[in-house]
Amino acid sequence: MTNPTTPIARDDWDGHWRAYTEAAERNPAQRYRRQLACQLLRRFGCTRGSRILDIGSGQGDLAVDLYLSFPEAKIAGLELSATGVEVSSKKVPQAQFYQRDLLQASDAGPLRHWAQFAVCSEVLEHLDDPGLLLANASEYLAPGCAVVVTVPGGPKSEFDLYIGHRRHFTPAELGSLLEAQGFTVELTTTAGFPFFNLYRLIVILRGKRLITDVDSQAPGWTASLARAAMAVFRPLFTLNRTGTRHGWQTVAVARWRKECRAG
Repeated sequence: MTNPTTPIARDDWDGHWRAYTEAAERNPAQRYRRQLACQLLRRFGCTRGSRILDIGSGQGDLAVDLYLSFPEAKIAGLELSATGVEVSSKKVPQAQFYQRDLLQASDAGPLRHWAQFAVCSEVLEHLDDPGLLLANASEYLAPGCAVVVTVPGGPKSEFDLYIGHRRHFTPAELGSLLEAQGFTVELTTTAGFPFFNLYRLIVILRGKRLITDVDSQAPGWTASLARAAMAVFRPLFTLNRTGTRHGWQTVAVARWRKECRAG
């Protein structure tokens, strides 16, 4: 992991995944978001044999859940970090992962207009121009592709700022962003009330000390306390509610409505 006295640059994703892969795997909030994304994919028509794109695939935990939920699906991931691509490829060898900077226009190659379904989970909050990423990612989407998006809502924690969160979104803000980039929004709502909110509140109150909590070099009792807190919340997260207006997780489902351009 990383020493908080020598912080990773907020957009250094190779450093981020070298430091936080293990913490992300244990984090019940990340697990909750992945399960929520898979539920929404299924609700909006994704089946076992669909083509699914993971936009900002990180270190592959979402791809693992996608493979388990849709075992006959074809899964591809786009990730800025070479470290993320390497780790993901080992976790899900059945999927294909590509290193892509989606803030730069580039040829989508064999994945052009490929995806029937896509997920963009916990990515847009890290960007100064999230619309640019959505515009470039659209080259990978087939017309009518259903895209599940998750972003943080509610207040930011010190750890959020440390890892580069620019903004958190309300459902209306996320919907407007998607509509502006050519998507037809079919769902925007909140999720996570009450236990996700409570977990996030603990994270916020922990402040900068959380950076030490997730560090492998933290004192044993501190690391053990953090792991115990995560374990307590995992079963509670099954009781979270979606669509209450109070949840601090923001989600949307939108369809890519533009026709493929020739060429």
